[in-house]
Amino acid sequence: MAAATHDARMRTADALYRRRRLMNALAMVLACSAAAFGLFFLGWILWTLFAKAIGGIDWALFTQDTPPPMQEGGLRNAFFGSAVMCLMAILIGTPLGVAAGTWLAEYGAGRRLGTVVRFVNDILLSAPSIVLGLFVYTLIVAQSGGNFSALAGSVALAFIVLPVVVRTTDEMLRLVPGQMREAALSLGVPQWKVIVQVMYRSASAGIITGVLLALARISGETAPLLFTAFGNQYWSTDVMQPMASVPVVMYQFAGSPYESWQTLAWAGALILALFVLVVSLLARALLVRKRIAHD
Repeated sequence: MAAATHDARMRTADALYRRRRLMNALAMVLACSAAAFGLFFLGWILWTLFAKAIGGIDWALFTQDTPPPMQEGGLRNAFFGSAVMCLMAILIGTPLGVAAGTWLAEYGAGRRLGTVVRFVNDILLSAPSIVLGLFVYTLIVAQSGGNFSALAGSVALAFIVLPVVVRTTDEMLRLVPGQMREAALSLGVPQWKVIVQVMYRSASAGIITGVLLALARISGETAPLLFTAFGNQYWSTDVMQPMASVPVVMYQFAGSPYESWQTLAWAGALILALFVLVVSLLARALLVRKRIAHD
């Protein structure tokens, strides 16, 4: 009787084991198929981008301004405009984001106001960029008599940078071990000095990573700039006037019937994709370095 019961249990266990192996193999096949499916289309997109853009990559792309229809030119003014507006957006959004994230982590933890601020920040983080562009258009452009400017474009991009930096700063400061904060406070160090000299140093890699990710995100934004900076086919360094940008030029040139403009749009897309790739890799390298140093 005992032997029969033992054999029945062994058969049940063996059947369960085979079933688990089958389900595991099926799940593995589905996961690998999904990954291969995604990688296939990613490779297809990258191959198309390189194939279409390689003919437009030359020295003139970086030394000449956007041309009139059916003429040769480059994207110098667009590259400069994107760099200026992205830099200004980072300079505006980063200090505000770090300050707000610090308040959430150090002073707003456990408070109802802190919960409300986090909720509002999450809404802003997921808000469509075109909504932010329309808001800045109403706030700045419309109030100045319809004067589009690089400054307005920078403010619109700063609204995209702000919630990213707030969220990153909040999370990174909360990951710092509480013993470090308590040890500094026990020595009589003021809280503001603890935040600056202890907390920021420990969370600096994560905060910088958040800033880099925000930079990668705003570098490809088109909708906010259409309502704020608009565009300029000439070289301009005046931030109070319309200024060209790579995403807006791509949007305008890609839909045009002129082959020279389409080639420039593809070339700009390739340069922009490479820039985002480099920034993303740098952000990942900082995170890996922080993890290794922590371990």
